[in-house]
Amino acid sequence: MSELMIEYFNFEKDLPENINNEKLHSYPIVYILNNGQKNPMAYIGQTVQARNRMKSHYANPDRRKLDKAILIGHEKFNQSATYNIETNLINHFIADNKYKLQNRSQFASQKTHNYYEKPYFHSHVFEEIWEELREKRIVQNSIEEIRNRDVFKLSPYKELSESQMELKNAIIKYCNQHIHDERKAVFLIKGDAGTGKSVVLSSTFNTIQDLANDKDSFYSMDDLDKNLYGTENYLLVNHQEMLKTYESISTSLPNLKKKNFEKPTPFINKMQKENRMADITLVDEAHLLLSRTDTYNNFRGNNQLEEIIKHSKVTVIVYDEKQFLKVKSHWSQELLEGIVKDFHPETFELKDQFRMQASPKIVNWIDRFVQKELWPIPESEENFEIRVFDDATEMHELIVKRSKSHGLSRVVSTFDYVHKKDGADYFVEEPGFKKVWNRTHYKETWAEVPETINEVGSIYTIQGFDLNYVGVILGPSVTYNKEKDELEIDTSKYKDTGALAGESGAGEQNLEEVKERIILNSINVLMKRGVKGLFIYASNPELREKLMERKMNNEFRGY
Repeated sequence: MSELMIEYFNFEKDLPENINNEKLHSYPIVYILNNGQKNPMAYIGQTVQARNRMKSHYANPDRRKLDKAILIGHEKFNQSATYNIETNLINHFIADNKYKLQNRSQFASQKTHNYYEKPYFHSHVFEEIWEELREKRIVQNSIEEIRNRDVFKLSPYKELSESQMELKNAIIKYCNQHIHDERKAVFLIKGDAGTGKSVVLSSTFNTIQDLANDKDSFYSMDDLDKNLYGTENYLLVNHQEMLKTYESISTSLPNLKKKNFEKPTPFINKMQKENRMADITLVDEAHLLLSRTDTYNNFRGNNQLEEIIKHSKVTVIVYDEKQFLKVKSHWSQELLEGIVKDFHPETFELKDQFRMQASPKIVNWIDRFVQKELWPIPESEENFEIRVFDDATEMHELIVKRSKSHGLSRVVSTFDYVHKKDGADYFVEEPGFKKVWNRTHYKETWAEVPETINEVGSIYTIQGFDLNYVGVILGPSVTYNKEKDELEIDTSKYKDTGALAGESGAGEQNLEEVKERIILNSINVLMKRGVKGLFIYASNPELREKLMERKMNNEFRGY
């Protein structure tokens, strides 16, 4: 017999008197208030005094827009478990995208931690709750479907690690301290691919917007929180697929609006035209900002970061020097430090890998590979599969199988095959293999469209996102130097000519080295997309042979 109890009520003034089960009115519970209108809304909470909490909610005009109440109890619930399940429900409701939630940000002292039997409540009990909600048609999608969505992975309510929570607290404190300064302020976040930078930014921006829009909202129990009330804030990202995800999240939460999410150039041009200044501007993937004038993309300033700082009181930047992908977006450490040095700069670096379920040995192998070093390829592990292929079709077939068994798996490639923005189909071709380059007309993010299992993704569709398994085609520009026994990059074969065009805005540097680093950066990003596995195929015969040899020698030697 299940220890879980779920009871359904009409949300009305007399509800407290109708809660007769002692386990629901005198013990920790989780609850959902919702309605079934054309544009349904919901509120999710947890309490140890259900009757008093329902009275309080009914006195709130916003809550009275809801007409149903679901109370969820369990024989073994404690407050740690109910807080964990409340947060889990909020994350899943956001990604399910059926309800507009009334929930505001959780304050700083509320954070999920390890507790007795957490795996049991976090997984088993939660899954039992979700399946009943699906059976009752209160929610729509399965847990597997939801957890493969980028909206779920970037949810502002995602559980943050200790270092991520420390960063979020530091950003909000910094904004509170400097929002009324006469001099502008810049907070810089650094971290490699997969360290959870965007998750922190999503969570932080949601909290800032709650503090900006709700006079009674608080986060740190500090009077400084009131400094943010009434502020006008933006989150910028120079990446169309990421922008889609942020805009999708905004449809589910009360104080996030699509108008507050923009690409950098429209934001800069609007602020210049209207002679306005934002209060707080968060910039995700700041390594994609233009570091010089680009009239083709309607940007005529010196570089975009300077212009964003000029039109913001406080600027928060997420940056990874290993992820710039175009000459016109080339950022050196010297250029970055030169721009921010006069603006109260504060820096925080995230170091823990959260995307890949691989050991440091595999992550280190990728890091050495993009430094052109060909180390023996590590063996697959219990939680991470790494394989090399001498046939692109065979790799694609296995990606299809992994997508069926684990979901969200795709083949991607370096930009070594012609693609134009004219709406026509272009193809990635290798011996016995021909698949269309990613199409760009989808409203959803590329990897979440089922048909794209038969397409090949580029760096521009996949940067910043997770896949469960990624199959990487290293195109003709990625070759092997037998004499030096190292990777060699032939920039003349790279087909993203726009990425390699022009001059760097980062000062005197060997342009050929910058182009080579762009291609190596793209490989780093592609190889670090997979949570559960990385498959590799090399177009260049010598490199393909060397990778197969390094894999076989590794297995023979027991690496």
